[in-house]
Amino acid sequence: MTDLLFDQPQPLTLPVSGESAEYPVRRIFCVGRNYAAHAAEMGFEVDREAPFYFTKSAANAVLTGASQPYPPGTANYHHEMELVVAIGAPVFQATKEQALAAIYAYGCGLDMTRRDLQIASRKIQRPWDLGKDVEQGAVLAPLTKAAGFGEIGPQRIYLEVNGEIRQDATLSELIWKLDEIVMDLSKFYHLEPGDLIMTGTPAGVGPVVAGDVITGGIDGLEPIRLSITAAE
Repeated sequence: MTDLLFDQPQPLTLPVSGESAEYPVRRIFCVGRNYAAHAAEMGFEVDREAPFYFTKSAANAVLTGASQPYPPGTANYHHEMELVVAIGAPVFQATKEQALAAIYAYGCGLDMTRRDLQIASRKIQRPWDLGKDVEQGAVLAPLTKAAGFGEIGPQRIYLEVNGEIRQDATLSELIWKLDEIVMDLSKFYHLEPGDLIMTGTPAGVGPVVAGDVITGGIDGLEPIRLSITAAE
């Protein structure tokens, strides 16, 4: 065994309903502007040419129930509630059938975003990393196997801040459906078990401050919770 200069943390693992073993998180891909109303509130029209993506580091992922200090470098920290797809089989250049078969489970996720930094980067055509890949900025709930969840569509997706509804939609409003996302993303990456895809957020994104408690859910999935504490 190779000696290491320092210890590395173990990957985050997610509980899976009905399983004693947990799902290790390998990579996190995110789909941008995948609800028409959210695209509009961000000042964009729906683009049906192709999905587009950004990434979040698996090292910045935390399990639901976490307390996150208000992050540095921002004065406009936003919540984004999302459906998360967990890949359970290797897939590359997938057909529709292969894409659907590769989906192992679903979960709730929060894509926390330094919105001011994201917008500033976008205006000068630079990457979104500072805005999107925030320490503890990918919050993940336990997973529910796809086989037991049913067809995607009518399920409600919602988010509350301190008990007040901020986001409220259904999964039927997804512009790019799950098979389309997996098919497209697998043109560019060899997707493997452990890869997560955060599929986009509905309208109603907005800022949070220290002291806020974010809760959210999707019908049929384990809910999610995040507390924002004072900046460190």
